[in-house]
Amino acid sequence: MFQKIKKIPSAEEILSALPLPQDLKKLKAERDAAVKEAIAGNGKFLVIAGPCSAHDEKPVLEYAAKLGKLNLKVKDKLTVVMRVYSSKSRTRGAGYMGMISKPDYGMPEDVAKGVYAVRDLNIKIMGESGLTAADEMLYPENYPYFADLLSYIAVGARSCEDQLHRLAASGINVPVGFKNPTGGSLEIMLNSVGSAQSGHVFGFCGWQVKTDGNPLAHCVLRGASCGVKSRPNYRLCDVLKLSEEYSKSGLFNPAAIIDCNHANSGKDYARQKEICRETLQNRSKDERFAKIVKGVMIESFLKEGCQSENSVYGKSVTDPCLGWENTERLICEIAERV
Repeated sequence: MFQKIKKIPSAEEILSALPLPQDLKKLKAERDAAVKEAIAGNGKFLVIAGPCSAHDEKPVLEYAAKLGKLNLKVKDKLTVVMRVYSSKSRTRGAGYMGMISKPDYGMPEDVAKGVYAVRDLNIKIMGESGLTAADEMLYPENYPYFADLLSYIAVGARSCEDQLHRLAASGINVPVGFKNPTGGSLEIMLNSVGSAQSGHVFGFCGWQVKTDGNPLAHCVLRGASCGVKSRPNYRLCDVLKLSEEYSKSGLFNPAAIIDCNHANSGKDYARQKEICRETLQNRSKDERFAKIVKGVMIESFLKEGCQSENSVYGKSVTDPCLGWENTERLICEIAERV
């Protein structure tokens, strides 16, 4: 049984009440173009970095300012996108669900306020850092609230096979990365990419809609979870297997992003540095690997690790992250080696 609490304003109403300023629309278009070029294979190496979850505006904005300053140093070699993840999937349904549900950490849920808070945060990040964001499309119906702000969309491992995620991705005009499911299946991931690259007619947000397909839908390798154990899939043999499967599929713009945390790292956040370095080494020694791997995802925040409550400023309340100093060194190293 559903108990109605209050009506959430439509995307049109919220975008009208809190629009993207005109001067930032040009920045958004430029950033979108750079990310699209990276996935299509004629752009710079893509680095998607930022907190596991954006749970507190002040430290997220501080992180954005640091990442924006670093971007000025590496922009000739890299396309940097900031993770601003506003919704979080919870394996057992408990824990922090994201800013879109809780605009103030620890306070009662208020989805309408959460939508405004997430829009406001993204607009501030763009204005203060010159960067645009990546977010996870956990709830496809929420995407229209942020369509004018995001340059990259991820579909998580537990959503990869969901039909509505696949259909919604087919109507998005920025790259959408499908993570392999927790079991590690390449077939399921590639089926999701194929569905997203195709046009569809379906019901969405109260409308019958038609999409043309998203040719920049692609794969994200995040490792597999086998019971209590994790199996990485970022290594040379794994990526070359994906390359083979891509070649059989007939899909557009074969591409893979390496997720350096999650099951690839066994949730050991410090191993992200090692995974990035091995990825760069494999790109330098194998042309097939270099052709398909278009970037990396890194979870990082101001302070390393994670916490169960929001008591330490700039420290993740979800998955553990690299601290800023290690992140800065790692991104500079990536720029030197690509």
